[in-house]
Amino acid sequence: MATLLMFIPVRKVSLSFFFTWLSIVSTEAGKMQFLGISLIFIIYLSCVSGLYFHIAETERKCFIEEIPDETMVIGNYKVQLYDPRTGGFMPSSPGIGMHVEVKDPDDKVVLSRVYSSEGRFTFTSHTPGEHIICLYSNSTKWFSGTQLRVHLDIHVGEQTMDYAGIAQKEKLTELQLRVRQLLAQVDQINKEQNYQRIREERFRQTSESTNQRVLWWSLTQTAILLVMGAWQMRHLKKFFEAKKLV
Repeated sequence: MATLLMFIPVRKVSLSFFFTWLSIVSTEAGKMQFLGISLIFIIYLSCVSGLYFHIAETERKCFIEEIPDETMVIGNYKVQLYDPRTGGFMPSSPGIGMHVEVKDPDDKVVLSRVYSSEGRFTFTSHTPGEHIICLYSNSTKWFSGTQLRVHLDIHVGEQTMDYAGIAQKEKLTELQLRVRQLLAQVDQINKEQNYQRIREERFRQTSESTNQRVLWWSLTQTAILLVMGAWQMRHLKKFFEAKKLV
């Protein structure tokens, strides 16, 4: 299992610039400007969905994606082989295949297939929850001891729909296409809400089960302490009676 981190470079800022920025933000106009910049930054981060990672010849990379039920998932990938002569990665590696395996929350295999060095994989979820998507090379004879760079971009739900193709195929107007997009987004929101309800119900059941176990454990401890106290008192009473101290 791999952990992917995004590092954002931070430059040194002088104290005068910091106090100037603080004075600007403290004003009403500065607050509105700051909120606008923050909103643009958040939108920019939300648009970033692609990533790449490196794997060795026998390494296996897995990702966890929370997916509602009856939701389509499309993953686009591209594999590049490291070239020691140039010190970089080749633009294309036709001799390398990629094995894609997807498991649902019940640990059932939803997809297990070998693809080429570049392409896409598609599957539809039938059980809501965390799906595990694993990628690894299908063979080691094409490269030995080198690294592979894998570019991966995953689209879930409404993001998988090709609205340009739909508009061209069904000859939809701009207004009709916009209505289709809104309907797809509403359907995706409904699925997400249903999934959140399922998660909330599972969490509630887990909390109630944990509270019940804690309660029974506390009662068991209290009962054990009472029994031990009664036994000690009886034992001490017999001891004193045997010594004729009582």
